Amino acid sequence: MENYKYTQEIDEELTINLKKIFFALWSRKELIIKTFLSVLIFFIVLTFILPKKYVVDSDLYVNKSNNSNMMEINPYAISELGAGGGMAAIMAGGGGLSDELELIQSPLVIDNVIKENDLRFKKIFGIIPTRKTGKYLTTEKFLKKGFSVENKKGTNVITIEYKSKDRELAYNVVNSVINNYVQLHKELNTEKSKSDIVVLETEYNNAKAELNKKMNSINGIPAASMGLSGGISAFSAFSNSARKALSNIQGQYVQGIKSETALREEAEKVTELAKKLEWAKLVDSMSDTSKVLILKEPRLLQDYEQSSPKLFINILLGIIFGILAALFAVIFKENTDKQLSYSMLGDEIVYNIEKDFIDFKSILLAEKKEALSVILFENVSNHIMDELHKYKNINIVKADISDEFEKGIENSNKVITIAQIAKTDSRLFKKVKQLLERMNKKIIVELLV
Repeated sequence: MENYKYTQEIDEELTINLKKIFFALWSRKELIIKTFLSVLIFFIVLTFILPKKYVVDSDLYVNKSNNSNMMEINPYAISELGAGGGMAAIMAGGGGLSDELELIQSPLVIDNVIKENDLRFKKIFGIIPTRKTGKYLTTEKFLKKGFSVENKKGTNVITIEYKSKDRELAYNVVNSVINNYVQLHKELNTEKSKSDIVVLETEYNNAKAELNKKMNSINGIPAASMGLSGGISAFSAFSNSARKALSNIQGQYVQGIKSETALREEAEKVTELAKKLEWAKLVDSMSDTSKVLILKEPRLLQDYEQSSPKLFINILLGIIFGILAALFAVIFKENTDKQLSYSMLGDEIVYNIEKDFIDFKSILLAEKKEALSVILFENVSNHIMDELHKYKNINIVKADISDEFEKGIENSNKVITIAQIAKTDSRLFKKVKQLLERMNKKIIVELLV
């Protein structure tokens, strides 16, 4: 039962507070509408005043199947990378593009982009010159001014973007980045293929020299000659000299087998290196072929294709900030108004003494045994005054900060105030409430006319 009463009290207090908030907002509806519309119109006007900014972008696919050149025409790629690592790299498509992002953002690419597009340090606010004014931008400065590059997650696709007030500049910069990046790739491929040729030629020449050396130094008896030793083998059972001759022939045979095996291995090595060298030369002839495929070409935007400001976005921002500004204006006005506002009232309120006359009478009847003071901040109708005069326990006092006012409420334990929103002096209202609090006089209800 006690829990039910406690819950009921909370519900009643919550309802009263919400009602007070509603009336506070409703009483400031003109302020709310004016503030909201002002902010909304401001954001809409910004759409046509702020300089337009354009974003040009492009998507690049980077072939990472082989670290240097096209996998289809480079059969020795796996041996270069290692059996395990090479196959893993091929299956994974090169394993990320962090190195490619670094290449794009390196001075090898960006410095050329800056020069090709004549990007220089400008005056501060277009007025104040500095020591840098007129000089080319640094790579670090360029990367912080509208340029972005990122790898689309889980793909070998790189997106390049540049944002600028000049749509033609944005288009030219993105094109310049792509061209210089592709050119850098070609140069890296050329250096790699030339390095491959030098290494393979050295190995090939060494292996060939070693083969010639082994051919000149080959010894022992060929395996085919062992068929002629059958007769000697038969005599060996009866003659010691035949047995020694057979043992010598077998030793020569083993030596011949070893020489043939070493010669064959060296010949296979020379053949394999010759194949790789041939492929390396073919790759070198194709080294100017880029591994970069442009999936989305940069496009020169039309004048109306700006990324910002956007009318729809600004309208949404205007609505959001308009609501926030209106609420702030209401709160500020409620707390600083020279006339009485709803936020200055307590929780026990009768919002219209005429319309809620029954509530007013029920309060008077409930407190008829208590000494009450009714403090008038504003004049009330004769009808209300007549009702107040019916109760002998009620003392009617005009609101004031004076000895006469203090003596008028001195013998009362409880107080009722009667005031009017947007008319009663808020400073007087606050001072009277402070005085009542110091005198330990409880305000049981605040009536509004």
